This record gives sequence, C-alpha cells and structure tokens, in this order.
Amino acid sequence: MAMAACTTTNTKVALGADQAPPPGARVLLMQPDVQLGLLTASGITEPRADWSQAGQSNLAQEIQAQLSTRSHTLKVSDPDSLMEGRQGQLLRLHQAVGESVLMFNYGPFRLPTKPGFDWTLGSGTQTIAAAQEADYALFVRGQGSYASGARVATAVGMSLLGVAVPLGEQRVFASLVDLRTGRSSGST
Repeated sequence: MAMAACTTTNTKVALGADQAPPPGARVLLMQPDVQLGLLTASGITEPRADWSQAGQSNLAQEIQAQLSTRSHTLKVSDPDSLMEGRQGQLLRLHQAVGESVLMFNYGPFRLPTKPGFDWTLGSGTQTIAAAQEADYALFVRGQGSYASGARVATAVGMSLLGVAVPLGEQRVFASLVDLRTGRSSGST
C-alpha cells in the first residue's frame, strides 16, 4: 500500500511516478470517509454532518478529476456495499493496517528502526480485483476540526498569558492498494 498522511491544511501530498497506477489502470475509488467538526471554546469538537458531506463530495470529485486526467478507468464504490464476505474482511483489514501505519509512522508510537512502511493486505485482494474488475483500490479518509469564533477569542486571550491553544487540525490518509498483489506500487 502506498500511504500518505498530512496534519496541516497547507500540505499537499501527491503520488510520485513510481507510486501512481500506470496509465489505463482500472482504479476502484472507495467513497472517501470525511469527518469534520467545529472546535468550541472549551476544546470539544462538535461534529458537523453538513461539512462532512460537503467535504466527502468535494474530495471524491477532485480525486475523480485527477485520475481522469491520467487516463485511468475509474469506478466509484461505497465501502458499505462491499462489507459482506471476503471483501468485507479485506476492507476491515485495510482499516486496521491503515490505523497502525498512522500510529507507528505519524503518531506517538513511531518505530525508530522502521523509517518507512512496507505493508501488505496479502494476495486475498485478488477477490476484490475480480469482483470489482479493478487493478487498484484507492482509500481516502479525512478528519478535521475548525475553530469557532469563541475558540479564536480564547486562543488570543490565552496567548497573552503565554499559553498556546490549538485552533483545529486536519488529517488526510490515502492508501493506494495494488489489488493483484495486496502491496503498494511504491512507497511514501
């Protein structure tokens, strides 16, 4: 799996030539999972369904536009429709592996002897390849919080006292899986 993550809104992560699917590849885009919320003055994030739906739609449209400019055959799928049987097991395995990659490569439990990642879902991904007529699967998950006006005011007030107050955070996790092998077409 080629995976990328970022924690700022200004960071763009793009697949290099050795990581992107070859032209003409059939790419199965799993409907992006986006969760956005409003960070209140007290630091609690209130989920915003309208923001999340808009983010999901916008992200899916942009991914589709980017892949179509590279001559890929694109199929969009809702992960919920694939949750039965072997395909469902592989999707849940992908979620567990993805969370491990984030935790051990970008989170608090970084592995000092493993600077990059070399993960696989195994050859069982051929089940999805055959059922969905795809060569690759692209998974994207985003989470974010944005500061309310009260949170900004709190941050300004606390900065006068020398205390830093976070104003929100955005994270994006993308994973490109070669469905013939279960491995990445490169690494990030």
